[in-house]
Amino acid sequence: MTISSCWVVTEGLAGLQNQAIGLAQALGLQYVLKEVKKPKGLRRLLPAGRHDFTPPWPDLLITCGRQSGPVSAAIRRASENKTFTVHIQDPFMDPGLFDVVIAPAHDKLQGSNVFVTQGSIHHITMEKLNGAAGHFRPLLASLPRPLISVLVGGKNKHQGFSDASAHDFAGKMLAAAKNTGGGLAISFSRRTGARYEAVLRQDLAGASSYIWDGQGENPYFGLLSLADIIIVTSDSVSMVSEACSTGKPVYIYELPNGGGRHKQFCEGLVKSGVARAFTGHIEIWKNTPLDETRKAAHFVYERFLEKAGKENKYAGVSTRNIP
Repeated sequence: MTISSCWVVTEGLAGLQNQAIGLAQALGLQYVLKEVKKPKGLRRLLPAGRHDFTPPWPDLLITCGRQSGPVSAAIRRASENKTFTVHIQDPFMDPGLFDVVIAPAHDKLQGSNVFVTQGSIHHITMEKLNGAAGHFRPLLASLPRPLISVLVGGKNKHQGFSDASAHDFAGKMLAAAKNTGGGLAISFSRRTGARYEAVLRQDLAGASSYIWDGQGENPYFGLLSLADIIIVTSDSVSMVSEACSTGKPVYIYELPNGGGRHKQFCEGLVKSGVARAFTGHIEIWKNTPLDETRKAAHFVYERFLEKAGKENKYAGVSTRNIP
């Protein structure tokens, strides 16, 4: 590949890093991971030693998250437009300040350099899922089939969680397990919180289930890979997108107060047939993996080659070496 150096810059949040790293990996690149906090502009960003943003500048810079947008624009200027810049999510800046912007449809960004995805990009691959299946199969072997994997998020600035919704969610999980004769494999996130985790554990007591206790290795990949059906809460665009990338039947449980872009995102997946709303009834149905990361990687590489070609570099190189 003609891209010999790549930086991945985020605010350090796992959800942002996973998207940016997923794109770098889809491009088949080795990358250097960097972190930024509250950028203040070129003068504050780029003096020697601060934030570790010093020359030589990379061929490709991938940023994700609002705080990293100004970093990308500053490095693009400092490199005299030689660094190819890709920003993931709405940068809350002029998209024209980047070579490529990758944004989900619910961000409603437009532009010739904007690649619109149905969901968020991520670092889930079939190779990783296949490896996780063998690794975690003994952990879930005692559960009856179909295996219903449940990915539980929680409260954020867009959606809430309550005792009532926790009881409702648990009741619907129990109904789904009873109607299918299946077992539940459940993973909580940090957003779930001790209160609602306790409610769910209490209501699900006695069911044929595995509930991760937060200790030891996170079985998240195992739940994705071994599931016959996946249920996921609506609060996390990344978590829903990752579930949909598996090709398994996906059901979305809508948390309270859902609205705005999150609601539009989930409704778009349901309307397109990629997911269904979870009401307590589930069935196994044929789904197609949502493969937005690979599509985005091809768009980035083609734009990189287009820009390089205008500079008479890398002529005739194809995109076939993208994995």
